[in-house]
Amino acid sequence: MSVVGFDLGNESCIVAVARQRGIDVVLNDESKRETPAIVCFGDKQRFIGTAGAASSTMNPKNSISQIKRLLGRKFSDPELQSDLASFPFHVTEGPDGFPLVHVRFLGEERTFTPTQLLAMVLSNLKGIAEGNLKTAVVDCCIGIPVYFSDLQRRAVLDAATIAGLTPLQLFHETTATALAYGIYKTDLPEHDQLNVAFVDVGHASLQVSIVGYKKGQLKMLSHAYDRSLGGRDFDEALFKHFAAKFKEEYKIDVYQNARACLRLRVACEKLKKMLSANPEAPLNIECLMDEKDVRGFIKREEFEHISAPVLVRVKGPLEKALAEAGLTTENVHFVEVVGSGSRVPAIIKIITDFFGKEPRRTMNASECVARGCALQCAILSPTFKVREFQVNDGFPFSIALSWKQDSQNSAPQQTLVFPKGNVIPSIKALTFYKSSTFEVDVLYVDTCDSQIPQKISTYTIGPFQPSKGERAKLKVKVRLNIHGIVTVDSAMMLEEDVAVPVSSANEAPKDTTKMDTDDAPSDPVSGTDVNVHEPDTTEAAPAAENGTQNPEEKSVPMETDAKVEPSKRKVKRTSVPVHALVYGALAAADLQKAVEKEYEMALQDRVMEETKEKKNAVEAYVYDMRNKLYDRYNDFVTPEEKEGLIGKLQEVEDWLYEDGEDETKGVYISKLEDLKKIGDPIEARYKESTERGSSVDQLVYCINSFREAALSSDQKFGHIDISEKQKVINECSEVENWLRERKQQQDALPKHTDPVLLVSDLKKKAEALDRFCKPIMTKPKPAPKPQTPPPHTPPPQPEAQASDPQTPEQQQSGTGAAGEPGSEGGVQQASGEQMDMDRPDDSADVAA
Repeated sequence: MSVVGFDLGNESCIVAVARQRGIDVVLNDESKRETPAIVCFGDKQRFIGTAGAASSTMNPKNSISQIKRLLGRKFSDPELQSDLASFPFHVTEGPDGFPLVHVRFLGEERTFTPTQLLAMVLSNLKGIAEGNLKTAVVDCCIGIPVYFSDLQRRAVLDAATIAGLTPLQLFHETTATALAYGIYKTDLPEHDQLNVAFVDVGHASLQVSIVGYKKGQLKMLSHAYDRSLGGRDFDEALFKHFAAKFKEEYKIDVYQNARACLRLRVACEKLKKMLSANPEAPLNIECLMDEKDVRGFIKREEFEHISAPVLVRVKGPLEKALAEAGLTTENVHFVEVVGSGSRVPAIIKIITDFFGKEPRRTMNASECVARGCALQCAILSPTFKVREFQVNDGFPFSIALSWKQDSQNSAPQQTLVFPKGNVIPSIKALTFYKSSTFEVDVLYVDTCDSQIPQKISTYTIGPFQPSKGERAKLKVKVRLNIHGIVTVDSAMMLEEDVAVPVSSANEAPKDTTKMDTDDAPSDPVSGTDVNVHEPDTTEAAPAAENGTQNPEEKSVPMETDAKVEPSKRKVKRTSVPVHALVYGALAAADLQKAVEKEYEMALQDRVMEETKEKKNAVEAYVYDMRNKLYDRYNDFVTPEEKEGLIGKLQEVEDWLYEDGEDETKGVYISKLEDLKKIGDPIEARYKESTERGSSVDQLVYCINSFREAALSSDQKFGHIDISEKQKVINECSEVENWLRERKQQQDALPKHTDPVLLVSDLKKKAEALDRFCKPIMTKPKPAPKPQTPPPHTPPPQPEAQASDPQTPEQQQSGTGAAGEPGSEGGVQQASGEQMDMDRPDDSADVAA
């Protein structure tokens, strides 16, 4: 199971993988840790990542970057319109009101959605991870900005599906940073809370979060953001400054040339980085436009002056995050800055003045999100055992449900289901009283963000038919899943019947199902019952909200002993169909078409890569063979062969740069095979000549070794029969004669003819000689015959004297006075003798 974390940045992406020793950032094909988030469309294939960045300068109108800014947003979005003004590629409004990107690919005009483009970037990142891990990558954790709406989160999941990935979680970038910071801390307090503020200044957005740490856990206290304040805004300020300056000094308008715009933006980004470390910096670009070289110069003070409209917006998210957390600057113990745009000194000064403390940089500013995502993936994966650390993430928006009442003139009713800061994931249950099919709208409320559409989705619940012909009671489950996406999971119709009273408390009830008890979810989520009741003059039972049960739903206490229990209620549960309509989401059929289209384009890319490899192989063979013909192969080819082959190589070289510039893979393979038919024999003759000497020496050594062993008078070979040794000598002589004859023939031949003494034949002879002689000369000595020992005769025993009396001890042990063996044999005898030697006093008594 793969454990991978992807940081999808607006400008570049980072891949991190979990290993047994920790988290590693994976290098791409160019051995870089950051991969550009660019897709460049060529005439024959796509170039993604580092290859796309290399092609973007020459092909700016077909190079798509900053894909995250297009994802899940309406074409009419003011922020999107502002971004489109700086994009070199063409974007139009699609039939559904969302942007479509126009490119020229495979010789024709094509359109792609932002979701498809993001899937291409994810496919490239997946390939980087698979190349490093040497295994298939499916499960992963993808970092997303905290301000992503429900539709944008769904778009990321669709893009991952198209790329063949299965995200275990869409992880907030702020939470990923907090996890990467806190999980390695061993000095977190157990009771008091450590508050840390994280300021993430990315390429296009600013995100601020305040996190509370305790031992083994973190809690997200607040989120704040500015989705259009990042490092690129400082680049844009420099770009506009120098564009106006060059128009005045050099009379060139870079806005009229897409390539000139791109080159100036790249130069301004480098200039910004230089100003972060130096008080002043120059700008030099050769042949920017109209073959004119341009030069510029700027000081840091002037840079901060032209960036003042951007810098003044930094303080807003800081104030909002602090207010929502309910803290003061004194309660924030540390401030951490991350992100590629956090190196601007003016931003650090604003953060320092606001919090009253110097920001710290204990983490890698660019890699912390990817590392946090890989850590979260390891936590969710059964593959790794991770240190116990609880992540309590909060949802940054408030979610409500709205529905129409039965009466026609009544206003729609609305209830808050998931308040801002609600734990992710979470489940809530609502109880409705309805008589027919009805619709429920899922809405954002109190977002204070005009860029987020209020309505998320509409769910149609029904049809259903109450058995009693009156309003039915329906329990609806609403889920805020691990990705931050809100769905209506299920609807259940509950019908109650009064059962026969039970006379004894000891009898088990026939139906133990509780009316308002939700099924326990598989993941740890919070659950709350919210009863929603339509006002009706015929029904007086009021609605209960926020977890308070309806009076008619309260459980009745069980009586004891012989008291008669009240009537038990039998609940019948019937599943009710739920149909979803998510505004702007990709339909299942369209998603499947996108998967197939991505597969076709990936196959086309693979074919083109293989074609380029074969073309390069032909080109490399032409140059390599020509050089060797004049050098090492010169003696192994006749002048006629050499002239003919050089002419053939020149012909193929000319073809490569003319008619063969754009051919198929099979044509290049055929050309290479034709050349090798002529060149391989020459190469084989050279190889035989260089390897023949060592092979001959090896065979001669083998012959001499076995012959010396057979003629040796050493005792270790003395057990081998003379006839067997003679066989070894004869075999060695035969091989030696064969080698002498072949070597004489080979020495008489010129080098440019085919050899008669081949290296393969020499190796075969050596192996055959070894197989024949080795079993004979390594035959083990026979084992010595065992010698038969002489028969053992027992020593004569002296006769016992009749006058010697026996003691009671001797009578009991069965031993005579002279130590004659009794019933126990020699062992008892030896024992009795030892005992007599150890007891001299007793012996004296016996003698007396």
